[in-house]
This record gives sequence, C-alpha cells and structure tokens, in this order.
Amino acid sequence: MTITFVSNYINHHQIPFSNACYEELGEGYHFIQTEPMEEERVAMGWGKEVDGLPYVKYLYEEEAECRRLMLENDIVIFGWIQREDLLDVTAVIEERLRRGKFSLRVSERLYREGQWKAVSPKGLVRKYKDHTRFRKEQVGLLCAGAYVASDFHIVRSYPGKMFRFGYFPETRHYTEREMDEKKEKDGKLHIVWAGRFMPLKHPEFAVRIGEELRREGFGFHIHMAGGGELEESIQSQVREKGLEDAFTFYGYTNPAAVREIMERCHVHLFTSNHLEGWGAVVNEAMNSGCAVVANVEAGAVPYLIRHGENGLIYRSAYEDFAVQVKKLAADRELGRRLGRAAYRTITEQWNAEHAAKELLRFCADWMETGRMVPAQDGPFSTAPVTAPRKMYSVL
Repeated sequence: MTITFVSNYINHHQIPFSNACYEELGEGYHFIQTEPMEEERVAMGWGKEVDGLPYVKYLYEEEAECRRLMLENDIVIFGWIQREDLLDVTAVIEERLRRGKFSLRVSERLYREGQWKAVSPKGLVRKYKDHTRFRKEQVGLLCAGAYVASDFHIVRSYPGKMFRFGYFPETRHYTEREMDEKKEKDGKLHIVWAGRFMPLKHPEFAVRIGEELRREGFGFHIHMAGGGELEESIQSQVREKGLEDAFTFYGYTNPAAVREIMERCHVHLFTSNHLEGWGAVVNEAMNSGCAVVANVEAGAVPYLIRHGENGLIYRSAYEDFAVQVKKLAADRELGRRLGRAAYRTITEQWNAEHAAKELLRFCADWMETGRMVPAQDGPFSTAPVTAPRKMYSVL
C-alpha cells in the first residue's frame, strides 16, 4: 500500500502521525509540503523537526515527483492547501477517480464564524466544486474537529463518509509515579495556559480566574506560555490587580518547553472560542496528566474530553468556566483523577500510532471491498453531525 499526505506544511503536530505511517509503510509513505512555513511560526520554534525526515517532499522544489505520487499512490490525503496557484486539488482528485484511485480530504470547519454563511450563493458554488460534487464518489472526509461534519452536512457533502480525525502531537509515556514526581508539590494549584495571546483564545480568562481564586483564598500559580498581540495588555491587567506573585509569563516558548511546563502543572485552561479549529495543546495537556478545563465550542474538545470523566467542559461563558476551575481548586483529588484519565485517553486512543494503524486498516478495507468501514471509537470512527450549540445539552 502507498499513501501520500498533502498539506501546506508539516509541523510538530503532524510529524508524529507521519512518523508512525512511515514506520508502517516505509518508502510507501510520503508527505508533500506545498509551501514554506510562515516566518511567525518559525520564530515560535515550529519546523525545526522537519530536517532529515526521509518521507517529506516539497511541491515547490520537486513538482514532477510530487505530482507523480499524487496521481499514482493508492491513497492520497489532501489536507490544508492555500497555494491554489500551485495545486488544483479538485483536478487531481478527478484524475485519480478516472484512474480508479481513492482519496481523502482533511478539513477543519467551513463556517467557524457561523453556519448562516452557508447561504452565500458564491460560497455554495465553491463548495460544490471542491466537495459536494464528490458526494457519491470514492472520496471521504476526515473531520479535524467535532463540528466539521455539521458544516459539510449543510452543503450536502460526503454523506456517510465523514470520520473523526485531528492533530496528533508527540505522545509521551510515564508511569503514575513518574507523572506524580513531575508535578509541583509546594501546596499550590499550578495552572497552565498556553497559546498565542489573541482575542479568540481569551487569555483574559486566566487573569479573571486568578483574581477570583485569590479573593476566595485558594493557593495557586498560573503559568502563561506564549506571546502575541494581547500579551502586554494581559501583563498590565495582572499588575493592576496585584497578582504579579501568582503569574509567570514565559513569552514565545518552543513546543518542548511548553510540554515541560504542562508536566509540572495540575490544571490546563483551554479558553479558545468557536474560532479554534482544533487546539493541539489539549492533546498535549491531557498527555501531561493535566485536568483540562475547556470550552466545548473548540474543535478538539468534544472528541477528546468526556465531561467529568477525563476533564471538565464549559459552555463558552466566563461564569461557567469559573465554576469548573473552582471545582478543581476545591478538590485536588478530582483534578488528579481527571488528569490520570486524560493521560489514558491520549496514550490508549488519541495518539499518532493508533491513528496510523486505523488509517492502514481503513484504507485496506476500502481498497479490498470498496466500502469505508469506520472504527468503533476514536480516530476514523464515524463523525456525528453535531452543531456547536447542540453540545450544550450534554453538559
């Protein structure tokens, strides 16, 4: 079997999955990068891991070989591709269909800003060209987020052919003792927030909850890893509220250092809103044994977290978020239990190695029978058609 994954660029959220595919297929697996990584992400430490990866090819440097792979390989997975001037994905899929080849698309949400945008005639024409025309063809959709299937359902694309997928950062393995030894033991609740300081990620929630925890007498320390447009404003808010002793700001932090901070902390705050397509920091925090408090509207959350079992979910508003965080501040054993269950979720199911094995099983069945057979749960299981507000009913 030969499989090629095509996307704008490969990063530390995708490398473990590609490594696992290469481990299974050897020279039968390739990743085609269609454009260089943006300078901002390079400055954040992304992309350094790519050097020396034997399966990576670059469309802008090896166009003929990349196009050959896209047309001849058994399965091609088409991900996020912005350079349409270099690659017409629809045309490639059509040629693959003429050759009797199977294809998969990977997508985050079509309508993050609201499904009402689906009424746009111009947008519907584009969605038909890119997706709806393949509704009865041998093309499936991997949904990188819990609300992707709902968006594609609106435009009548991929009926019965939509499956759970996502990002798969590096999975680390610890014994319970090793995990406990890494956690801070000064008696305080150590909380981590990680990401770019921008409006959709709501870093101000961390400051507000810090103020409430201080007022209610809880011992805590909040670690803020990242930088961005709101960084200076958030630091000013911390100073204004007299919370400097309870916060540490790390600035732009490379992925490995962020994981080390998570390993030390007990709780992770994931405050991104509905504009967050996935949110790989959730995977990383769960793998680090953190009890995650997460907004249900972000893409990764309904796939990864079961409320009260391996994390806590809130309904977007700050007030609900504060209730969930205070549960963990008041009951440290609850946080420990949720963190251990979160760790098992990642190491047993939502990890690169498991996803790669499911990909190979899925593709082998498809090639042999012409049917797309979903997994029972986790990656490559059927993606339910669930609109964001519908998730509120499960909390």
